[in-house]
Amino acid sequence: MKAAVLKSFGSPLAIETVPVPVLGTGEVIVDIVATRVLSYMNEVFDGTRNYALDLPIIPGPGGIGRVRAIGPDATRLNVGDWVFCDPTVRSRDDVVAPDIALQGLTAAGPGGMRLQQHFRHGSFAEQMRLPTENVKRLGAITSEQATQWCALGTLLVPYGGFLAANLRPGETVLVSGATGNFGSAAVSVALAMGAACVVMPGRNETILADLVRRFGSRVQPVKLSGNEDHDREAMKRAAPGPVDCVLDIMPPSVNPTVVRAAIMTVRPYGRVALMGGVGMAGGAGLELPYPWIMRNCISIHGVWMYPPDAASRLIALVGAGLLRLEEYQTTAFDLDHANDAVAHAAANAGPFKMTVIRP
Repeated sequence: MKAAVLKSFGSPLAIETVPVPVLGTGEVIVDIVATRVLSYMNEVFDGTRNYALDLPIIPGPGGIGRVRAIGPDATRLNVGDWVFCDPTVRSRDDVVAPDIALQGLTAAGPGGMRLQQHFRHGSFAEQMRLPTENVKRLGAITSEQATQWCALGTLLVPYGGFLAANLRPGETVLVSGATGNFGSAAVSVALAMGAACVVMPGRNETILADLVRRFGSRVQPVKLSGNEDHDREAMKRAAPGPVDCVLDIMPPSVNPTVVRAAIMTVRPYGRVALMGGVGMAGGAGLELPYPWIMRNCISIHGVWMYPPDAASRLIALVGAGLLRLEEYQTTAFDLDHANDAVAHAAANAGPFKMTVIRP
């Protein structure tokens, strides 16, 4: 089969013929129809992000495709089913604290790297092998719709944060990082989950205005000034009532004071989900006042990705019409032009923009 292979950091993807994946027990093979290209994939491939990758590897975190082959443990899947390939692979021998690898992207710790050695190759290929539990049925869709369904991979990340923070219908949410790719996805997911209002702080007034155009009166933009105390009060004033839940999904380049200002808008007994990159690129970490956390009974959740059932639950939100994939503007490339797709994704990052490879 044809695949795009990363052989060394800093080199272009090699488009070549590789062996087809071989089915094992507890596994499924999927014909990949469409797969998204992360906006920062160029930084993964050149080594800037220092992701844990055992090279050579076929990259690509998840995708949309059709089932080619199933193992004996699959009782609901059928050959030909349209499915989402969930890249979050978990070890099966410790359900309490499993090791995790993001298939085709990175791994966490020695256990995650062991997982990567087997479930190594991702979706920048004509076929992909996954654990059975990572293949989620979509129902009847068309090949053209597969491109749009790639947005699931982006939407799932903030969905995992809101699940961890136990977001309830009717609550007021603040999304720290709302003008980014994952942050704008968080706004749409929060509304789909029933949030009464989403407060959206940011510096880019054009993007804030576009979010208001898309989502109407249930979102409240806040232009950040850079003054921590001023911004905190401005965010509180924008909310129609107490802020019940804060999701931070800021990138590593952001000053921690911006994140702290957003977090400390949450009400007593409120919840905070941390999914951003503060401190990952060096520099100061996030400092929060111990007395404020303790006396106000603040719950703070660190969240990486999402629980195993999240993809199926998110697919149901799309099926019910509560979450609109049509918000995403997509640009598609074939597999022969995978390097062009990576460059395009980096140059066209932003809310509701998606670059896709169709093998």
